[in-house]
Amino acid sequence: MRIKNVFSNGVPVFMAFSCGKDSLCMSNIVYEMIRGAEINPRQLTVIFIDEEGLYRSMLEAAYRWRERFISVGAKFVWYCLPVKQASIIDHLSASESWITWDPKAKETWMRQPPPFAVTSHPLVKYPGECNYQTFCERLTRNGIQIIGLRAAESLQRLQLIAGIKNEIRNIYPIYDWTDNDVWYYIKERNLEFPEIYIRLYECGVSKPRLRLCNFFGDSSIAGLKYVAEADPELWAAIERRYPNAYLVLLYWDSEMFKRSTRKRRALEEGQDKDYKALVHDILFLHTERYTIPSETKAAIASWRRMVKDFDFYMDNSDYKDVYEKFMAGDPKKRSYRALYTNLYEKRASMSEREEAKRRGK
Repeated sequence: MRIKNVFSNGVPVFMAFSCGKDSLCMSNIVYEMIRGAEINPRQLTVIFIDEEGLYRSMLEAAYRWRERFISVGAKFVWYCLPVKQASIIDHLSASESWITWDPKAKETWMRQPPPFAVTSHPLVKYPGECNYQTFCERLTRNGIQIIGLRAAESLQRLQLIAGIKNEIRNIYPIYDWTDNDVWYYIKERNLEFPEIYIRLYECGVSKPRLRLCNFFGDSSIAGLKYVAEADPELWAAIERRYPNAYLVLLYWDSEMFKRSTRKRRALEEGQDKDYKALVHDILFLHTERYTIPSETKAAIASWRRMVKDFDFYMDNSDYKDVYEKFMAGDPKKRSYRALYTNLYEKRASMSEREEAKRRGK
């Protein structure tokens, strides 16, 4: 019904496609509705933003779905554009971004674009001018975009969905599906899905964490450590393209990647740090002494305000969270928003307890 309502407006409809499980479910719903003559395929343009570093089975899925949508009269546009991507592993150069399909790095591309791919666009005037979200917003301005984003995936996505008021250009038809809903739909419809999901599960990735996306982002970096085991060929291409990728394998169980694993606790046993002092040194006293990625450093005023606002309610563990998330990099301010929410809730809870004690007296 949500998808029908979108198409009933009579305007162009753009559907984001990513090869992931959520995208496959939404794509199958739309595809079956086209085949059942419930929606008009001539309104539909499927947008696939190729992020260069993709598993082979993801590419195979993209080829399959391109053929299917074209066969029923819809458009499927495959973009290989030099857009900016978030990254939290390039600490050595204090950068938090890289450019997919960078024309200056052709010799190290992870693979070649398909012959039919769109490799330049007037909305991307120069390499790295925008990220793919901004590009899609510009591209779909004359219509409605449907996206397979779900609130159950992360706190940030839940907040995004909860914060929508009068949004009419981006619609999330399966926003309320759970992980179980997604896998059940795939099972019941016998949908082909990228084999890499099985390989990652065999490597120890839990079902809720099975996500296929840009390897270098703050919320998806965990996937990179499994690439070497699950797909050695892709790992070699990643190392050639992004030499600092090896840092993930060397320092995964460390504060560099905000880990709280048993191995890290064993490695740091007996080490006591005054995280409050560290946070105040980094944010307020000697910021210039630390190597901080430029995008995170640009938002330092927000981090300072957060610490000032909640300082009275924070303990050493809270300061540890602030220290690690700030030092690891936060290009999309996801860590900042999550921390702010947690500290706000902690302050509210402590205030309620204090008020209850006061009334009890």
